[in-house]
Amino acid sequence: MLRACTLDFQGSWDSYLPLVEFAYNNSYQATIGMAPYEALYGRKWRSPSTVSRQKSYADKRRKDLEFEVGEEVFLRLSPRKGLINPKKGGKLSPRYVGPYKILQRIGLKKYQLDPEHIITRDTVPLMENISYTERPIRIIDQHIRQLRKREIPMVKVVWQNHNRDEDATWEMEEDIRNQYPELF
Repeated sequence: MLRACTLDFQGSWDSYLPLVEFAYNNSYQATIGMAPYEALYGRKWRSPSTVSRQKSYADKRRKDLEFEVGEEVFLRLSPRKGLINPKKGGKLSPRYVGPYKILQRIGLKKYQLDPEHIITRDTVPLMENISYTERPIRIIDQHIRQLRKREIPMVKVVWQNHNRDEDATWEMEEDIRNQYPELF
């Protein structure tokens, strides 16, 4: 491939070397049964025309949402490290919170939500990176979770900034005992 490109580009073949590398990495190789890019990254390369085509298909189905006063909406979460309990992260972590009632419409895309739901900086002690640490206040319940071949002691913990009993979470007793022995 490089020899063919040097014949076509004649004396300035070195300026076209990145294009040759690109063509090689995205061409089918019989020895490995795929393109080198696909073998290295585990996915096929998508050309900019493919991306723009997919965007145009998505844009046809997308519509701008407008809400009226009195409607209830869910807010999307974008948690940063340390914002939520790390044991709650992963696939099943909450992506939306709410519903919150819209009190006033401000412009086209901005709305005023219920002020009771706003957490002020005085309520929650935030660190420099706008995160806070959760600390348990008390244990309100205990039970043993029965698996096939073992039993796991669990405790229901009420957390510092969520001191309602409905917001309590079930945690492994061993973890809480190791991290917060003062609760026992």
